[in-house]
Amino acid sequence: MIKKVISQKIGLIGLLVGLLVLAAAVLAPILSPYDPYQIDMSKSLRPPSLAHPLGTDVFGRDVMSRMIYGARISLEVSALSRLMSVVLGTLLGLIAGYFGGRVDNAIMRAADITLAYPALLLLIAVIAAVGPSLTSLIVALGIVGWAAVARIVRAQVLTIKEREFVLAVRSLGGSSPRILFRHLLPNCLSQLIIIFSMGLGMGIMAESSMSFLGLGAQPPLPSWGSMISAGLDYLRVAPWLSLAPGIGITLAVLGFNLLGDAFRDVLDPKLRHLGRRE
Repeated sequence: MIKKVISQKIGLIGLLVGLLVLAAAVLAPILSPYDPYQIDMSKSLRPPSLAHPLGTDVFGRDVMSRMIYGARISLEVSALSRLMSVVLGTLLGLIAGYFGGRVDNAIMRAADITLAYPALLLLIAVIAAVGPSLTSLIVALGIVGWAAVARIVRAQVLTIKEREFVLAVRSLGGSSPRILFRHLLPNCLSQLIIIFSMGLGMGIMAESSMSFLGLGAQPPLPSWGSMISAGLDYLRVAPWLSLAPGIGITLAVLGFNLLGDAFRDVLDPKLRHLGRRE
């Protein structure tokens, strides 16, 4: 599957960007030229140079080092929150689609309520209730994202559960958990891979937005969103403070979106069929 993904230009670009962000997150202590938390007021607001390729902030901290560590925070929040959404949404979608009736109605009405509120407003409400932190942001993003996943999985289950192989397992006395997790879930995996990969970019954007508002990573943690927010007061005299993390967010989100598109093209049977016809 990976060979098919990288055979596409968008897939190759997305994979390279994703690997770059992953490398920055995993190898941050090695790649970072300075301590991202080290304050040196004598180096405050220095422009980009050989010593500091992306300049320094108002406290004299190296912006490149904080960018590298910021990739770790963005990827951690995005991946964990998306995983939470996928796991919760998949479980509820399987139950709703398979059992139907009142169970299906209750789960889908809960999904409708979740989707009825703007995502940003719901995030602010959840984080305000439990307090701003990375843990609360991960949980809030996971709660906000489950409904869309549950709807997709439910629709997939509804098309599969009446097929011959499922009816055969049921007639042989197969239990509901066995049918759900050994026969229905594997047929949803391609959709879940697409959902997870395309959601990484949205997760990075959401984490940056909430940190920009002061509801995500708290100082002195080097989040890209909080770095943009801190640089707004110095935009005229030190534009690199906001420009560097802004470019980082743009490239990361674009890369993961391209990777998600490539996975969709490879794993979606309808798109593969259209590609052959063309």
